[in-house]
Formats: sequence, structure tokens, C-alpha cells
Amino acid sequence: MRKEIPAPVIAVLSEYMPNFETHASLDNLFFYAEAPGDPPEESKPVKVQVWLRRINKEADQPLKVLGRIIENYMELSESEEGPIPIFGTYIKGSKEEFKNKIETALSRYNLTYITGGTVSDGASISSKTLGDLIKGRDIPSIDAEFTRALSNVQSEPREAVSAACNILESIFKIYIHDEDLEPPQKQDLQNVWKVVRSDLGFNPNLIQDVDLQKILTGMLSVVDGIGAFRTHASSAHGEGRKIYNLKPRHARLAINAAHTMALFILETWDEKKTR
Repeated sequence: MRKEIPAPVIAVLSEYMPNFETHASLDNLFFYAEAPGDPPEESKPVKVQVWLRRINKEADQPLKVLGRIIENYMELSESEEGPIPIFGTYIKGSKEEFKNKIETALSRYNLTYITGGTVSDGASISSKTLGDLIKGRDIPSIDAEFTRALSNVQSEPREAVSAACNILESIFKIYIHDEDLEPPQKQDLQNVWKVVRSDLGFNPNLIQDVDLQKILTGMLSVVDGIGAFRTHASSAHGEGRKIYNLKPRHARLAINAAHTMALFILETWDEKKTR
């Protein structure tokens, strides 16, 4: 589905880009992004606005063009991201402020910037399968998978819960396969999770720090709860039992919890390999 650049994103770019670009560099940047047409003969703010609106009207994939335009602003160096010292006081850098403005404007429309010059609506993040993303530890694209689940929260909260649970289940099954572990007879979320957590050493009794014990204990319950939530409240099963009155806030809680768990498990997996 063709999606256009949202008006608030155009407004942010029109306001900030002229601060960092000359007319010539704006022209080069838009040409590099394969924006259609010749440069508008206007002031820099109006030039950016007119050209972005033209992209919406004439480009086959406006979001693809947008990703190339904002790439350098979204992938700042450490010196550009950090605070700037002025007379002994640190203030936020203008480029970092610009980046945050872009991210905020994109998020209002369930859009995500992915490293490499891609703006994703979560529906077409990659030609790769989820399994390929997990094996390659493509964290930005896995993030976008969760963004796709979140995009359905308001309209289809049951489907969103099911999608979040499926991502976790895929991570666990790939872990078992890649680590050459014995798979459980029953391949549901709770059972594959037991194998993974045992191999990763997720045992609260082995942790000396009391605070970490509490977090790890809660983490174990979160995965079990998400699996049960899918069974009883999502679209993954028939409606023979009592139906949950599932609200978008419930689905959002489950998705965000699953997202946090997924990233923690992938990072722990990578750390285990380095050890």
C-alpha cells in the first residue's frame, strides 16, 4: 500500500533543514534521494516543503524517498548526539533536537526510521522472513515487527497480541535449533521458553543481587502471562471460553512487555556467544 509523507513530518523538515543546508546541498540531497522534478525556485523552507509535497504526489514510494533524505540526520555521530558545552553549561545539540522532532512526528503515524535510510510503516520492512531477522540479529527490523503489532492495537487488539506472542515464540524456537538443544514435545510458547531460559541461566536463585532477582522473577512471569493471554484473549484460538473484554491498553501492555523481553533475550544470547 502506497503511503505518503505525513504533513507534520513535512513541517518539521521544512523548519529545520534550512538551518543545516545551503540551496546547493538541498538540491544535491533531494537528487540523491531521487525526488522527482527540478528544484523549486523558492526560499529554503518553501523549497523543502514544495519538494516534499511533490514527492507525495509523484513518487511511487514517498516513504522510500523520505528515508534517504533524513538518513544523515537520523544517524548522527556521537559528537553530534551528545550535549554541547557552552560557557560551562551543556545544552542539547540542534541536530539531536532535529532528530528527536523527526522521530516524534513519525511515531504519530506508526512510522519508524530503520538504520540504512528506510522509513517503515511496519507492513513492508523487509523481504526477509522473521526467522532471517532473528538469525541476523537485525534489531531495527525486529523493532519494526513490534511496531507493526502496535499499529493494530486500536483496530484489532486481539490480532496484535497474537503477533507479539508469535515473535517471542519464533525467537525461542530459533534459539533451540541454533544451539542444538532438545526441543520439547509440545511446541507452545511456555514449553519452548522453559528450554531457552534454562540454557541461558535465567534462574533467580542463582542471582545474588536481590533487585535483579526480583526483575528476573517478574520476567519469567511475563512470558508465561503473554502466552496465556494469547490463548485466552487473542485471535489465535477459537472463542469457546468466556471472552476477554480486551482493550487496546491491554494489548499495548502485552506487546511492549514482549518487545522488552525479546531484546533482552537476543542481547543475552549474543553475550553468551562472546563468552
